[in-house]
Amino acid sequence: MDHNAPIDGFKRHMRGQWDDAAAGWDAHAPQIAAWLRNASDAMIEMAGVRAGARVLDVAAGAGDQTLDIARRVGPAGEVLAIDLSPCILERAADNARRAGLSNVQTRVADGEDLGVWAATFDAAVCRLGLMFFPDPLRGLRQMHAALRHGGGICTMVFGRPERNPCVGIVMSTALRHAGQPPIDPQCSGSLFSLGAPGRIDSLFAAAGFREVATTVVEAPFRLPSARHYLDFIGASASPVRQILASLGAQAAAAAWAEMEQRLRVFDGSGGWCGPNELLLTAARR
Repeated sequence: MDHNAPIDGFKRHMRGQWDDAAAGWDAHAPQIAAWLRNASDAMIEMAGVRAGARVLDVAAGAGDQTLDIARRVGPAGEVLAIDLSPCILERAADNARRAGLSNVQTRVADGEDLGVWAATFDAAVCRLGLMFFPDPLRGLRQMHAALRHGGGICTMVFGRPERNPCVGIVMSTALRHAGQPPIDPQCSGSLFSLGAPGRIDSLFAAAGFREVATTVVEAPFRLPSARHYLDFIGASASPVRQILASLGAQAAAAAWAEMEQRLRVFDGSGGWCGPNELLLTAARR
């Protein structure tokens, strides 16, 4: 029996989801960058990214943080952006070309099997990717091996489900309308799998990192309205689209309408503001 078959199937499914979501995610890059600006800047700083550094960007996606890193390391530095999805990584490579950044390289690879030379990077980051790994400890060990002695790392993941209510509202509504059972928010490879207090710190320690420290960061998603948030979800969140794909057009529209109604609880005088809690974990090899 091939015990890796379920994991391989999960990764193929995940690759397909991100291939499908690549265009929508990239199209919403300005909104995503604004949402994660402070957290991304802190992640890059906490990883110790400096001019002239060689940086590994794991689960890079469409790469808006990759471009930030490339500008910080300058022409004497280099960024290698890695992602499981070839479609979304093509977006990152194109964005780097259009920005005139020749110090960005891309490689399609599994975050749990990076395929890079050992001890060749000064810093590593992973923004909103590690929680999707079936085996995040293996991914962290891969990043540990890739770093030079003393090299820095910083990852960003979602915190506790109750501190990230918008995603919960969207997913629970979609699942209920589709007649599917709720998903354990802390199951392996799920959005909140690393959000429990102390969970990610213990994984970093087990991977061999030292000076491990996790910082809680509030990252509210500010948009004109709940409808704008659902436009983002509909274009870039492939799991939600797949859940609702089993429904007819009228039933799916009813699900989206209920989501919007429930999300309006976050309306304010200045527009819509959806709360989010992120965890930044920094360490050194």
